[in-house]
Amino acid sequence: MSNQVIITAALTGAGTPKALNPNLPLTPAEIAEDAYRCWQAGAAVVHLHMRDNEGHGTMDKEKFAETIRLIRAHEDCDVVINCTSSGATRQLEPEERIGHFEEIPDIEIGSFDSGSINWGCNAIFDNSPQFLTALADCYQQNNVLPEIEIFDMGMLGNAKYYQKKGLLPTPAYFQCVLGVLGGMDATVENLMYLVRHLPDGSKWSAFGIGAGHLPILFASLALGCTGVRVGLEDNLIMGKDENGQKILATNVSLVQRAVGAIRAYGKQPATPAQAREILGLPQIDR
Repeated sequence: MSNQVIITAALTGAGTPKALNPNLPLTPAEIAEDAYRCWQAGAAVVHLHMRDNEGHGTMDKEKFAETIRLIRAHEDCDVVINCTSSGATRQLEPEERIGHFEEIPDIEIGSFDSGSINWGCNAIFDNSPQFLTALADCYQQNNVLPEIEIFDMGMLGNAKYYQKKGLLPTPAYFQCVLGVLGGMDATVENLMYLVRHLPDGSKWSAFGIGAGHLPILFASLALGCTGVRVGLEDNLIMGKDENGQKILATNVSLVQRAVGAIRAYGKQPATPAQAREILGLPQIDR
């Protein structure tokens, strides 16, 4: 399916305040509604974070379960469910980060951040070897596909190590994350470097944070990506109007722009069924 490109919509993230963009979904009902609308607009995958009642990132299993239940309540919606393993704004015990994968069978993909960094130079994004081993085992036991998030070359080296140990699949699915302070800058040169060093046969997607969003989107298509990621987790604005004023994005508007870019490039956005085939996931019956 070389003509299909998977669009992942990352709907809310863990920390961005709603004050910066009122379109940011926070409650299970809001997140589920955005997921459904993004699927209608052309997203094959939705990447889910949860927020607590104060709007902070949480790994509350009940909120994941409620959001997924509301998405699946749309009987026509077969969108692929992808959940974070690192969605809290405080340090958590490993079991708090993996419990939803053990208890919610509808989760098909889970993030696997294959190393630790100084996130934004103000906090440690802690992914210890002990946690990653436990997470990889959890994914194997619960038939969850790891989405291996790569913020720098060190993380790619770690991922290759875990593949050799049999903890991660070969070939694997990688998500190149560019533009986080503490990781690699969101430049086309950096994306090319990462892609060039992915293991043979890898499937991969990429995204850039903020202003890096469009350069990485277009470069990913030029480099033959498996998918692209868009959404308010990563980027809050569409651009600027003729007066230089910011145009606030919605998750749907970002998906629609990605659909347009993919079609302009001569390809087509993958359906969820096609995405499952590309990524080796079981099909679901809707």
